[in-house]
Amino acid sequence: MTVAVVGTGTIGSMVLWRLAERGISAVGFDTYAPGHDRGAAGGESRIFRMAYREGPEYVPLLAQARNMWLDLERHAPGQLFYPSGFVTVGDPSHPDIVTSLETARVHDLDVEILDASEASRRVPEHPVRDGETMVFDPQGGLLLPERSVLTAALRAEQLGAEIRRYRRIIDVIDEGDRATVVTTDGPESFDQVIVACGPWVADLDVVRHLPLQPKELVATWFPRRSTDRFVLGRTPTALRVGTPGFSCFPAVDGTGVKVIAHGAYSEIDGPELLPRSAPEAVVRRASEFAAAVLPDLHPDPIRVGTYSDAYTPDHHPFLGRAAQGSPIIHASGFSGHGFKLAPMFGDLIADIVADDRPRIDIAFMDPSRFAAAA
Repeated sequence: MTVAVVGTGTIGSMVLWRLAERGISAVGFDTYAPGHDRGAAGGESRIFRMAYREGPEYVPLLAQARNMWLDLERHAPGQLFYPSGFVTVGDPSHPDIVTSLETARVHDLDVEILDASEASRRVPEHPVRDGETMVFDPQGGLLLPERSVLTAALRAEQLGAEIRRYRRIIDVIDEGDRATVVTTDGPESFDQVIVACGPWVADLDVVRHLPLQPKELVATWFPRRSTDRFVLGRTPTALRVGTPGFSCFPAVDGTGVKVIAHGAYSEIDGPELLPRSAPEAVVRRASEFAAAVLPDLHPDPIRVGTYSDAYTPDHHPFLGRAAQGSPIIHASGFSGHGFKLAPMFGDLIADIVADDRPRIDIAFMDPSRFAAAA
């Protein structure tokens, strides 16, 4: 069997690794190379959490993904996952907190609800204001995305996969019983093709019918006032809901604390047109957030980064065959929350390639679900 993976970013690298672990040799194609900063895997850090606000259907996937991150880490040049916990801060009636707690209840997850006094003692970096609460998820933590993607890609190559770097993909064509990948080097035919092109959705006809929207994500880094705060491996990653709303990460580089303001995700035509600087208003907004509720940070950013991802209307990805019996498998639209689950998504795609029944129900990710609704 011949298999191609179009895109070797977050999902594509994991697909190659999981296929190679099963002895299924595959070829990956990428316009750049694994670990580049044009897609959804840049920016030093990603959240891992179990009490999932996106819905309880993800928890079985998360439980297995967590173990797979630790497995991948055995082949890494350093740590990939820092299990320092995850906190959500905000009004206890906020839908994200309500959903997270309901997910924890349904799956009997070990979470704690901390009042302001206990939160101040244990997580002083994130003050709890009057009327707010903090939910602590001890199984959460932080992932290093660039190192993780590169580790998965290199491990796949060690196990027999091939990666063709700096090959611009022109199209993927469904030939019925096979599929053709067309690059600047010409066409090549495969038994199956996994399309994991991330925000490059406008570049390929094979995914243009899917309701996918590339968006720009802006990250800002703020300097710490003290080296005792926002420490990698000790301080939990955090999500503040309501106003202000943002994600916050410990200082991976020892200096800058990353803050991503929610609601600042602008639509773009594609990652090739991604602005490499952020609008002043977006940076100012993040600075105002830091000044309001992050007293241990200097409120003037020292660094700004822009990244991109593809979003679906319901924020659930497209994962599955393009149609029954099709040689093309879609793996797109992870909507800003796919990284933590990437190893498990890679394994599920490997199931589909091998014609094994996925061990977890993924019907809610069916690529045809919007067509069926219409």
